[in-house]
Amino acid sequence: MAAQRRACEPPAEELLRECARDVVAVAEGVREVCARTSSVLFAPALTSSARRRPRTGLAARWALLRTLTNKQGLGGSAIVAPDGLGHLLGAAGDALGRASLAALVAVTSLRLRIAAVLLGHPEVGHDAGMRRLTGAVSADREAEAVRALRALFKDQGAQRSLSALAPVLAELPAVRGLLDEDPLSDGTAWALAAGRERALGAAGGPDASPLSGTGRARGAARAVELSAQEARSLAGEGSLLGFLRNIDLLGGDGRVLVQEVRGPDGVLRYVVQAPGTAPGRPRDDRPQDFAGAWRDLFLTDSPYTRSILLAIRHHGVPRGADLALVGHGEGAVALLNLAQDDDFCRAYRVTHVVAVGAQTDDRTPADPRTWVAGITNQHDIVPVPDRPGAPHPRRYRVDYAGPAQEFPRCHLLRVYIDHLEHVIPQARADVDRALARYLGPVERSRAYRLGDRARPPEGYPFLAVPTSSLPTSAGPVELPVRYYDSSAAHLCFPVDTDVARSLLPEVAWLVPARLGRRALAVLSVYEHRCTTIGPYTELGLSVLVDDLWRPHPYDLAADLLRRADLRRTGRYVVSLAVGTEEARAVAEEVWAQPAVRGPADVDLQGRELRVHAPELGVSVEGRPGPGARCPEPDWVLYGRRGESTVRTLVRAHGKQRVHARPRLRLRLDGAHGPLVRHLQILELDAVRPGFVLSSRRFVARRSAGAVLPR
Repeated sequence: MAAQRRACEPPAEELLRECARDVVAVAEGVREVCARTSSVLFAPALTSSARRRPRTGLAARWALLRTLTNKQGLGGSAIVAPDGLGHLLGAAGDALGRASLAALVAVTSLRLRIAAVLLGHPEVGHDAGMRRLTGAVSADREAEAVRALRALFKDQGAQRSLSALAPVLAELPAVRGLLDEDPLSDGTAWALAAGRERALGAAGGPDASPLSGTGRARGAARAVELSAQEARSLAGEGSLLGFLRNIDLLGGDGRVLVQEVRGPDGVLRYVVQAPGTAPGRPRDDRPQDFAGAWRDLFLTDSPYTRSILLAIRHHGVPRGADLALVGHGEGAVALLNLAQDDDFCRAYRVTHVVAVGAQTDDRTPADPRTWVAGITNQHDIVPVPDRPGAPHPRRYRVDYAGPAQEFPRCHLLRVYIDHLEHVIPQARADVDRALARYLGPVERSRAYRLGDRARPPEGYPFLAVPTSSLPTSAGPVELPVRYYDSSAAHLCFPVDTDVARSLLPEVAWLVPARLGRRALAVLSVYEHRCTTIGPYTELGLSVLVDDLWRPHPYDLAADLLRRADLRRTGRYVVSLAVGTEEARAVAEEVWAQPAVRGPADVDLQGRELRVHAPELGVSVEGRPGPGARCPEPDWVLYGRRGESTVRTLVRAHGKQRVHARPRLRLRLDGAHGPLVRHLQILELDAVRPGFVLSSRRFVARRSAGAVLPR
């Protein structure tokens, strides 16, 4: 009986989410009480009453004020007033470190939601954004957690780190609104409205209509040519797998596709295909980013939604034409936003919406004739429903348990395509049957690049540089490689010159640079959270070397005063371990650095540095100690390809610190591999670093390697 009872109980993750929803509803209720109490406190009628009858009127106002500001009441910063004395009192309560009761309850809700995510997917706990979020909410005191979350929401760099936290998106807007110091600020008003719409399952008010033009979001779309290879790879016949493969071909680089399909009945119909975000990759001025995904999830008006609408208009889709919308992830949510809009459905007949890897239960199309299909992998934590949706007579839902369980792999579109072919072929057949009028030859395909005109390109101006494409075994790569959000620590060890020389190639012109009588070996640890080749970690061992042609004793000191492109010294990369296959291919084939693939758990943003790479047999723990600001050094890296030396220039921009007395310890567990072997030869696990260079956040660009005749 006990076993049967346990089998009937909902999973623990769902219980935690239900509890989190109840708690955040309580927090919003407390906030509404604060707003009503504040309005009564500063109401003109009560003010005039206090002047006429000071004895009773002032006592009433004092009681209301104590209710709003007392720790046993609604909290120190609970006063909600647009200006005047009320606004000043609310700001003063926050400055004194007091948190409102609504904010404290909201943090509890967020903790429950995070616990639910980590219970089902512990691998998400290694994500940089999740570490920052859990660090903020796990402060010893509730008020400290509130302050930490406020700082996190203000940090623009954290927006990129949080981009992988789709499972807790449903909680963040309401929590952010409840934590804002100025509750009636524009951003917070939107966040509160968003949380309220999500709680009610609303489809967005008339002011949020993408067609009305009165929403706050902006967008842009322009027609672009597909490459010859892309044009050949597009599906020539309409089908579910064909549309999804088209989306996978577009990737997350800010493009959507509009195709004209001649149906079996001879009628010309239109199919709009929209991809989702590419985790950890920059979107420049494109609307497919974390902020856009956040807004797509809660409001019908967003830059992505409006940009897709502009693409449909530019394509010349006639009014009243049949339109099918097919999307993945954020793209599917943006298309569902369009299907919810009354004006859009009056302009076009939206016959079908197919959403893969996105939640559809809480979305109701404006046209009751629209057929909606939702396909989700139960292990994919992005489309986790916030609450069961209302039944819809024209809704098709497939929630299957696929073999791919690890996140974010289970959210990838190519994984969904493989599952539709081999795991759930019946679902593919059902959707194709529903799309029968679109199963015909494709007569025209046009891609549109979407944009968000409200902000400059990502990384502007430092990373706004000309680019070129270079083929590698892992696919084409844009050069220079741009790093939009990274952290680094360089552990610098004085080592024996002869031992360092033994690690270099046997050529006469590669000589270790001397610092006194010693050479310098550098163990570099990187956490790249957002780059043009995807997020990855990097552990590299290098030796500082002299000028390849005319070495001089003081070149190293002189290079500190030179521009990076004029420097003569550099670091020869002895061994390298990176977290992804794409990064390994670029390191070996573009920069000529000996790289292996090896994952690492890296945390460089706290007071302590933690690096744990069990497969590589390397770990680093400890504190770098007190540090002083120093210029961000641009690096020159060397590698070998055949009989030539390859020189790579790394330009960086950020706040770097030098730590002269680090308390860090390198540990090697005896695993086999080039990195461990070289570290053991130098005996770096027996000593502490001489000094450490650290940068919690920086941007960089790494050029293509220049081949030198040396």
